[in-house]
Amino acid sequence: MVDRLVALLDLERIENDIFRGVSPSDSPARVFGGQVAAQALVAAGRTVPVERSVHSLHAYFFRPGDPRVPIVYNVDRIRDGQSFTTRRVVAIQHGRAIFTLAASFQLPEQGLEHADEMPEVPAPEQLDDLASWARRSGDSRPLLTQLPRPFDLRYITPPPWAGVRTEAGPGARDQMWIRADGDLPDDALLHVCVLAYASDLTVLWSVAIPHGRSLTDGVMAASLDHSMWFHRPFRADDWVLCDYTSPSASGGRGLATGRFFSRDGRLIASAVQEGVIRVLR
Repeated sequence: MVDRLVALLDLERIENDIFRGVSPSDSPARVFGGQVAAQALVAAGRTVPVERSVHSLHAYFFRPGDPRVPIVYNVDRIRDGQSFTTRRVVAIQHGRAIFTLAASFQLPEQGLEHADEMPEVPAPEQLDDLASWARRSGDSRPLLTQLPRPFDLRYITPPPWAGVRTEAGPGARDQMWIRADGDLPDDALLHVCVLAYASDLTVLWSVAIPHGRSLTDGVMAASLDHSMWFHRPFRADDWVLCDYTSPSASGGRGLATGRFFSRDGRLIASAVQEGVIRVLR
């Protein structure tokens, strides 16, 4: 499955700064948001010198994507500075923008160093895989069980769709280990794009956790915007700890935050996502 993900992120260049991406043939009714974000970041990165690494992205979701037709990615070269490069990408289908992304790239520099410590959690080898949780819960609804799974997920806290969550209230956390389920090429941008793809699978679920609910149980959720910051180099085919929490939900929206740690305890990335969160009547 990981080979399919790598192929999905290998965009076709159709003109200077214009790229085309496709969706898997077995996609659900709308394009998965993490796919669009990852493909847009690939498009931006292909217009930037390889020695400049992406350190942040900020994205907005406008319309559901149609998996039956390709997505065109137009890249705007906003700035090429001595240290930083900025790109803006618009994803277009049926003549309309469905998504936009701004990304910033930087030459390597030396400076101050500090980071949050990784929480104490069980090792991934001590935890059940996603298939075991799905069999135990008998639940085939979650997106993770509908899409081809190029990732190995090991939940530390019970999955929010498994019906066995015991923790609720402010500060409740959602934690899991994740890695690409196979070896990835030695391409730093690809590893960042794979993590961006994976983050959209799970981060918004943390909004339901303080209420003891599941996003597959009477709650509708859809991403509005997504931001990530990449702090240190990493490999997405090594284990990454995802530590999620939701500081606020109000007005039919929920905010989720995430921290990502490498197996050796380094804080490698952070994410914030806001989404529409509606309780269905």
